[in-house]
Amino acid sequence: MKAIIVTDRAAGTAGMQLMDRPDPEAAINDVVVRVHASGFTGDELTWPSTWTDRLGRDRTPVIPGQELAGVVSALGYGTTGLAVGQRVFGITDSYRSGTLADYVAVEARNLAPLPGDVDYTVGASVAMPGLTAWQGLFDHGRIQAGQSVLVHGAAGAVGSMVAQLAREAGAYVIGTGRAAHRQTALAFGAQEFVDLENDVLEDVGQIDLVFDVFGGDIAKRSAGLIRARGTLVTIAGPTDAHPTDGLAIDFVVVPDRTQLTRIIDRVRDGRLRTNIGNVSNLDEAVATFNGTKRTHGKTIIRVGP
Repeated sequence: MKAIIVTDRAAGTAGMQLMDRPDPEAAINDVVVRVHASGFTGDELTWPSTWTDRLGRDRTPVIPGQELAGVVSALGYGTTGLAVGQRVFGITDSYRSGTLADYVAVEARNLAPLPGDVDYTVGASVAMPGLTAWQGLFDHGRIQAGQSVLVHGAAGAVGSMVAQLAREAGAYVIGTGRAAHRQTALAFGAQEFVDLENDVLEDVGQIDLVFDVFGGDIAKRSAGLIRARGTLVTIAGPTDAHPTDGLAIDFVVVPDRTQLTRIIDRVRDGRLRTNIGNVSNLDEAVATFNGTKRTHGKTIIRVGP
């Protein structure tokens, strides 16, 4: 099969190559998926799990990519719940070979059925951002109707999902980002927008829930906005930003078939729109990842026919 390979951690995307690799085999409870579309998260190559196995052993060369949509081509021993020929979407284990390839072996529990009327590109684009938004808002943030939610990066792949789901849950949504992203953030559900380069973040007042994607100084300043018993959730890693009378939670997204199904149902009926940036094919992927043009939204690589 053809796959994107990275051998040099220091080189980042500049070290990517398109090469021939052996086809994967399905282990116990795995499926092999013929990939039709793969998502790529820009900072994947900085994650320790991209480069090592669970015992900390180096596993280069690696195939990046964690998000996929495709068709099941083989079942491992003991695999249940999915069938050969079935359309699926979901996320892989970051400690295993990824989805920027013709085929990938994935634990079956990481995948959910992809309805026939949903394009593979859409399925791949919604898996990681959708799960991240869902788990941050509902599992960790315990969002409730009537609350105020501050969504950092509200025009991005994750932030746009957060804004839409929070709005659907009955929250008042304030988005942040650069001035150029104001209209995008408002189109995805934010009711107000804070330009982080020109506006004063603290002017938004007290907030029930902050969804942080930046970390650093923005997270620290946001912690000061949390009202009593409010929550700051972040995907930017462990934080020393702590609300005076509230919670600060950093989390890593986990696969969940039930949540994937709820997310794709919302995509089908129009309650949730995906935020897709660049779309290219596998032969063009290396050039796409190393391009100088900055694109907002999820980068998708079409792999299959």
